[in-house]
Amino acid sequence: MEYHVRDLQLAELGKRRIEWAERDMPVLRSIRERFAKEKPFVGVRISACLHVTTETANLMITLKEGGAEVFLTASNPLSTQDDVAAALVHYFGIPVFAIKGEDRDTYYSHLHAVIRKEPHIVIDDGADLISTLHREYPQLAQKILGGMEETTTGVIRLRAMAERGVLLFPVIAVNDAMTKHMFDNRYGTGQSTIDGILRATNRLIAGSTFVVAGYGWCGKGVAQRARGMGATVVVTEVDPIKALEAKMDGFLVMPMIEAAKIGDFFVTVTGNTSVIREEHFKVMKDGAIISNAGHFDVEIDIKALEKLSVGKREVRNFVEEYTLYDGRRIYLLAQGRLVNLASAEGHPASVMDMSFANQALCAEYILKHHSQLERKVYKVPREIDTQVAQLKLASMGVQIDQLTPEQLSYLSSWEIGT
Repeated sequence: MEYHVRDLQLAELGKRRIEWAERDMPVLRSIRERFAKEKPFVGVRISACLHVTTETANLMITLKEGGAEVFLTASNPLSTQDDVAAALVHYFGIPVFAIKGEDRDTYYSHLHAVIRKEPHIVIDDGADLISTLHREYPQLAQKILGGMEETTTGVIRLRAMAERGVLLFPVIAVNDAMTKHMFDNRYGTGQSTIDGILRATNRLIAGSTFVVAGYGWCGKGVAQRARGMGATVVVTEVDPIKALEAKMDGFLVMPMIEAAKIGDFFVTVTGNTSVIREEHFKVMKDGAIISNAGHFDVEIDIKALEKLSVGKREVRNFVEEYTLYDGRRIYLLAQGRLVNLASAEGHPASVMDMSFANQALCAEYILKHHSQLERKVYKVPREIDTQVAQLKLASMGVQIDQLTPEQLSYLSSWEIGT
């Protein structure tokens, strides 16, 4: 079996950690049990570009239980858990191409490795796999039944491709499922980003000024958790509606140039480029800590920071100290990459349970309905989103009401007035 991981001797530790995560993923477990009986993916090859974590491992195992031939590569050079990669290869026979800390050339060689398996279905996190397919393997891309995308950043890229008429197969935006972005982005990113900052720095958040750039679902989660830990939270935004929402939620709202002067911690979660730039570095306090929880390492202008610096050193794992020309020090976490996955373990399994349940069910949906789908980006079918929510509630022992026939009639009527 072809694979590329750091060390197979890490496999036993990875297996135990995969099992620990599985205990908190009851929705995916129920889908796996059905897949194991029905084998819907027999003869189907699935290539995935995802963060190689314990939760992702359980998705890969679920798809393989369903009969698929599965191949996995990392969607971020720093997010791979090497013990998990080893366990998937050694214990589950799943080819993995991922090493934590791999350079850019290795990262793309791993992408090419899973593409060359000629998949029928692709699963992406950030759209690097799909965009590489389109740029370098257009003939192969035309044969793919469909794909899924996990992140806001990736969905933006894929919708741009669809609007320009260059997308060669249908893609389901799993990121946009209510059971994904409302929970994964808000609760998952909120908790894991704080976790990553704490593991990297061991600094006290209470009493600090904590700046969150972007007030989408991820930004909301980070802002809520930082406030819960005692910080004064500042939100920066370019969208007036989101800025207004942040203000009404009780956060300070101001431009980044003003927030830069007072912030102790900074987190970017916008999906855009150069959110923290040269003019911001110039006014930051000595000791400011900057990090990113958006998908790509472009939100912090690292080249501008290096240009302003006279010295650079690693003072802790995932903490780089930049000394500026005037003696001020700015600390960059995880090289500007996803701090929650680079210096921590990513989202809790109970959150990823819903995200990856959506992935598994959408893969099955594509297999069944690909001939009716156009080359565009689709929302997750409502019935899948609802099914995931129902399974999650059942796993938590929560029951809800059902509409009565009278209520159903009332909601569908226009004749009943005051």
